[in-house]
Amino acid sequence: MSLPSDVIVFERGWLSSNNILIQGREATALIDTGYCTHAPQTLALLESALKGRALDLVVNTHLHSDHCGGNAALQARYPALTTLIPPGAAQHVLDWDPQALTYTPTGQNCPQFRFDAVLVPGSEIRLGDRLWQVHAAPGHDPHSVILFEPASRLLVSADALWERGFGVVFPELEGLDAFDHVAQTIDLIESLAPAQVIPGHGAVFSDVATAIARARDRLDGFVANPEKHTRHAAKVLLKFKLLEMQALEFASFIAWAQGTPYFALIAQRHLAGIDSARWIDALIQDLIRAGAAAREGTLIRNVG
Repeated sequence: MSLPSDVIVFERGWLSSNNILIQGREATALIDTGYCTHAPQTLALLESALKGRALDLVVNTHLHSDHCGGNAALQARYPALTTLIPPGAAQHVLDWDPQALTYTPTGQNCPQFRFDAVLVPGSEIRLGDRLWQVHAAPGHDPHSVILFEPASRLLVSADALWERGFGVVFPELEGLDAFDHVAQTIDLIESLAPAQVIPGHGAVFSDVATAIARARDRLDGFVANPEKHTRHAAKVLLKFKLLEMQALEFASFIAWAQGTPYFALIAQRHLAGIDSARWIDALIQDLIRAGAAAREGTLIRNVG
């Protein structure tokens, strides 16, 4: 099954979220903008597809750095650009608070950007020539939204559902109960009965029932063993830094993790009595065994 002709997906690597370009007769829109270090590539992909048209609208499904890190570059390139964000973090963007926006705690970067209005769950928004439903999708991020176009039954699921899982449930790392929110969001997606899903990461897929079953199995495993989720989340943060930097001194990588507030939070809440440096080293060894990283002398390198 092919996507509607007015919808183009730029499938990115895991450092940047996928970008979805929607071209209407009178206006163009982009959903999510990738990580800041990939901004030149995002601009090049976009301008190649637009073929001289301007970009009119940017919509962010949520404000993690890999989904909105290109906002500032796009706003500089298209000064008349309108930017819409979920409502929950709007004040933090107005104040530009990297701590509250989780960029400082995760050790990630996001250039300051502005926004013009918020996405209201339960409302509809026109992207190109189509009306899309805005649905709250808490779990991975408490303020995330998903977008559903009922005529084509096309869903932009962000990190609420991938073909093989979903994004790290960050509120759980902070001591908040959010696994139930993940389950409710999966139930919501099932009730929408999408024909195709454009995830935040990975390829577009149409076997939604299988993806939902996988997601529920994965969630059940995390609920039964929260430590499994904690280890997974920490490895995701480590892999993200490797994707960004490509190579670091091994000792510097350990020091970066120890100095990154989310790892300190994990240690405080989940690792009582465990040496953090040794625990981080064990996680890195897991990445190496999985083929996601390689040790070369004193360096640790990204693989894949």
